[in-house]
Amino acid sequence: MEFFRTAGRYRRDGSYAVARRAADTPGNEQVFDSFAALRALFASLPAEFGAEAVGDEGVTGSRRHLVVRHLAEHPAFDCALVSERPLRAEKVEG
Repeated sequence: MEFFRTAGRYRRDGSYAVARRAADTPGNEQVFDSFAALRALFASLPAEFGAEAVGDEGVTGSRRHLVVRHLAEHPAFDCALVSERPLRAEKVEG
């Protein structure tokens, strides 16, 4: 699935990769063991979160921002960006 700035892809081994849209280098993606692992990460985040909270869960470097954007863009996750600088998202109730 491609979104505005990110893309998600199921891999043959069952893992789920979050990447910058149209990027083709490994440094521009974060691989999760499965989509369920990404869901678990989302569930562990506070109501409002940014790159630092994602980093606390083990995602490193610029991939932290990538994951925040992907969570906000993907329809499976009830959250939206509330700030660009610093990059922050908020879970939507309902």
